[in-house]
Amino acid sequence: MEISLKPEIITSFLGIPISNSLILSLISAFLLVAGGFVAVRSLQIVPRKVQNGAEMILESLLSFMAGALGSVERAKTFFPLVASIFLFILFNNWLGVLPGTGSLGVTELHQGKEVFVPFFRSANSDLNTTLALALISVLAIQFYGIRKLGFFSHLSKFFAFHKGPLQAFVGLLELIGEFAKVLSFSFRLFGNIFAGEVLLLIVMMLVPLLAPFPFILLEFFVGFIQALVFAMLTLIFLKVATETVEH
Repeated sequence: MEISLKPEIITSFLGIPISNSLILSLISAFLLVAGGFVAVRSLQIVPRKVQNGAEMILESLLSFMAGALGSVERAKTFFPLVASIFLFILFNNWLGVLPGTGSLGVTELHQGKEVFVPFFRSANSDLNTTLALALISVLAIQFYGIRKLGFFSHLSKFFAFHKGPLQAFVGLLELIGEFAKVLSFSFRLFGNIFAGEVLLLIVMMLVPLLAPFPFILLEFFVGFIQALVFAMLTLIFLKVATETVEH
């Protein structure tokens, strides 16, 4: 049994290395895009089958966001970003638990030792993926803040030297907090998903029959919770970034 923090490189395209985690990430993106096209291909006033399921999921997300923000209009503004983040992370987490992920692969010889290289690895167990998601989230928060408040008004939250030493110190703490969000977002998601993978691997090695089943169900639940936490934290930070400070 070998546990690797970094993903394994399967192949390369135009000099760009393609890892097993990137492959699963691309599959998740393809399923989401394909599902969207199928859902809107033949829209009807009375929804049926796929359209009905898609509308139920999206309406549930929108109503949940509206409850958190206290406004349906604001929820609609942030909905494309937050819903995309939630669904992408959710698909990545759930695909990473399915049979075949981590178990289908080839054995290669590295430095005189046989090493098993899986074809698929959960995308969110790769720190590169979670870091990219964190950067997208934090940059989007700054974008919406600037669009709502204006460039200089948004920056005044972090550079308030003209308001006195106390406000300047608080502004610097806020600036440090924005960078800390990137680390918090990325390492929280990576740590939980990677730990789940390690747990499943150990259980399957010790008791390969029946015993892993409850842990697989647990990982499906954890995958949903982690996607929800990431999306909701993004939503709350968006709400804070687009509100004016009242004294």
